[in-house]
Amino acid sequence: MITDIRQLDLEGRYTYADYLTWQFDEMVELIRGKVFRMSPAPGTAHQWVAGQLHGILFQYLKGQPCTVFSAPFDVRLTQVDESVDGAAAITTVVQPDLCVVCDLSKLDRRGCQGAPDWVVEILSTSTSQKDLTEKLELYQNAGVREYWVVDPHSGTVIDFLPDEAGQYQARRGRPYVKGEVLAPYIFPDLEIPLADIFPDESLLE
Repeated sequence: MITDIRQLDLEGRYTYADYLTWQFDEMVELIRGKVFRMSPAPGTAHQWVAGQLHGILFQYLKGQPCTVFSAPFDVRLTQVDESVDGAAAITTVVQPDLCVVCDLSKLDRRGCQGAPDWVVEILSTSTSQKDLTEKLELYQNAGVREYWVVDPHSGTVIDFLPDEAGQYQARRGRPYVKGEVLAPYIFPDLEIPLADIFPDESLLE
C-alpha cells in the first residue's frame, strides 16, 4: 500500500488502478500515466473566481439535464485504449477547477468517466503552463466541447472550441476581458458579465 507520495517513482507510469490504491493526503493528477502533484491550496483570487462561476452555473443549470462540479472531483479520460474495460485502461485522471457534465450516465460514485461537456481551469503561477499545454491537449483529444482558461490576474478568459478537425482554436483572436460579457458556446443564453467573476485587485496573489 502506498501511504506517502515519496514512495512513488514520479518518473514512472501508472494507471487509474494504481491511483485507487494510494492512501496519502496529497492531491495529484495522472496525465498519460505520469503523476503530477497539484499546487498548494489555491489563493483567494483563484477561489473567488471558482466560487463566482460555480454559483452562476449552479443557478443556471437548475432544472436542466446538466450538473456543475468543482475540484476535487476525479475526471477519468479514457484516451489510450477505448476498447479495454476497467481501471487498468485509464491512464489519465484530472481534477478540473470546474466542469459541466450533461451526459449523466458518465457519473458514478468516483466521479466522471469520459469527457465533460465544458471544463474551466483557473490559472495560477504554478499551473499556467500545464493548463495551456498538457491539459489543453488532453481536453481537446478527449472531446471536451468547450474549454475556458481563466486568468484572475489579467482579468481575461480564453474560450477554446474545436474546429472541424477537432483541434482547439480560441473563439476569437484575443482573450475576452473583464469589461465584456461572455456567453458559453454550449449555453448561448447564459450571458456572464466577466466583471462579476473577477476579484478586486487587492485580492490578487
